[in-house]
Amino acid sequence: MVGTILTNPTAKHNYHILETFEAGVVLRGTEVKSLRAGRGQIREAFARVENDEIWLYNCHIDEYSFGNLFNHDPKARRKLLMHKSEIRKIFGFASLKGHAVVPLDFHWKNGKVKVTLVIGKGKVEY
Repeated sequence: MVGTILTNPTAKHNYHILETFEAGVVLRGTEVKSLRAGRGQIREAFARVENDEIWLYNCHIDEYSFGNLFNHDPKARRKLLMHKSEIRKIFGFASLKGHAVVPLDFHWKNGKVKVTLVIGKGKVEY
């Protein structure tokens, strides 16, 4: 499987992209099935570093239509898998004023769902 699952069209519009990272996403089975159907959006999503771990917030993955009572929460925060050195680097950038960590896209890589994170400096609107 190769290809983009979800994209964030506002990321390049609202931010000057300084650096990109690729991270794995911890997902449940129903979340992966829903992503295979292309059901989700990351327009308002952002990442935050907490206790040397990085988490993705406001990423909406629709409930799987054939799921049962063990279906996932669509707005749950999701843990991202990265090396500690990358997390520290992201934390250093994100702590600067006007910088944010936002997802650019979700894509398949070797059968796994990956997310491309970008460090962005907010564009000034006059």
